[in-house]
Amino acid sequence: MIERRHYLDKLIRKKENGMIKVITGIRRCGKSYLLFEIYHQYLNSIGVANDHIIELALDDDLNIRYRNPLELGRYIREQIKDQDQMYYIFLDEIQKVASIPNPYLPDSEEKIGFVDVVLGLMKIKNADIYVTGSNSKMLSSDILTEFRGRGDEIRVNPLSYAEFHAAYEGDPRDAWHEYYTYGGMPLVLLQKTHEDKSKYLSDLFDKIYLDDIMNRQRISKDKSVLEDLLNFISSSVGSLTNPTKLANTFQSVRNSSITDDTIEKYLSYFMDAFLLYKAQRYDVKGRKYIGSPMKYYFSDVGLRNARLNFRQQEENHIMENILYNELLCREFNVDVGVVEYHYKDETGRSMRSQLEIDFVAHKDSQRFYIQSALTVAEESKRKQETHSLRRVKDSFKKIVVVKDDILPWYDEDGIYYVGIERFLLDENIMA
Repeated sequence: MIERRHYLDKLIRKKENGMIKVITGIRRCGKSYLLFEIYHQYLNSIGVANDHIIELALDDDLNIRYRNPLELGRYIREQIKDQDQMYYIFLDEIQKVASIPNPYLPDSEEKIGFVDVVLGLMKIKNADIYVTGSNSKMLSSDILTEFRGRGDEIRVNPLSYAEFHAAYEGDPRDAWHEYYTYGGMPLVLLQKTHEDKSKYLSDLFDKIYLDDIMNRQRISKDKSVLEDLLNFISSSVGSLTNPTKLANTFQSVRNSSITDDTIEKYLSYFMDAFLLYKAQRYDVKGRKYIGSPMKYYFSDVGLRNARLNFRQQEENHIMENILYNELLCREFNVDVGVVEYHYKDETGRSMRSQLEIDFVAHKDSQRFYIQSALTVAEESKRKQETHSLRRVKDSFKKIVVVKDDILPWYDEDGIYYVGIERFLLDENIMA
């Protein structure tokens, strides 16, 4: 069993809190396993009997009748037989439940769906409800709003490096190479060869993610456009871009005219499916967000690499993507930092320049400035990589994460240097 303690602890804290626990994340990242295996076993360990844990996988054809919301509500109520004991209700892939006309109002356009069912079940005092889904727009925004403040989201990500490292059965010295190549989708750990891992990740795109998006958004054509857009984003991970720039790329590479609005819409589909994340630019000194351009990162680097048939293995860009995902897993809000400063050139003219900090990570009163670099072994390279950090004069911690396994150290400017594996395996570095 892969121990996903971070998410289990969240579920334990939220147990019986009167809210609907909404577990979201990209398909195949382990949401069902977390609920049906890890959390189920925890409930058993504290004395909850199996007949008090009601589980339905709504993407299973055996449960297809319960995609009818009326059948679903009826079935759950039939299982709750003891009014003096708590029942735990697990509904997996809840978005599979259809919206149907209200049969009691034949002349009305009113429809009922899973929101109505779940809100009805909440009125049962001895029911603790958990639902999972793979569509952020459906579950994270619209539906959480419709739950009228009673929805409590738990975002599940692919395996972090620490989770992957703990479960990895090969030589520990190979774990980092395996992770930055194949990523953290849990079932990757079960594949033995490069061919098996490559096929598994490619199949996720071709048979699940793209088909899901096309079906959900009712896109009958343009699959090649979606694929090419993913390829362009894959090739430019860690680079600033925007819909206009991407539309120009389509024009120059494919000789195809795609509007900015279409590109922006398709990017939103990828983000709704948790394939991509978007990082905005943040003016550190001005304390404000800058609009376009922005950066896009993959929720899993193995998916990104498979998108390019493992051809572009630039470790610096992959490291940056992994760091971004790690900061999200640690529940930071993460932006791309921009530091503007003024100086005089050789002729004495006043000049203005913008420097980039890879990540500005915020959580409550905490803030960290983080730079990703392959190496700072040479003094000139170290100065180059830390130029932006040294322009920030506040007292928040500044960290440079490098590829090599080095002994952590501070320089004369108070900047902390640490190797990537040590950073990913030790959350106390950001304590």
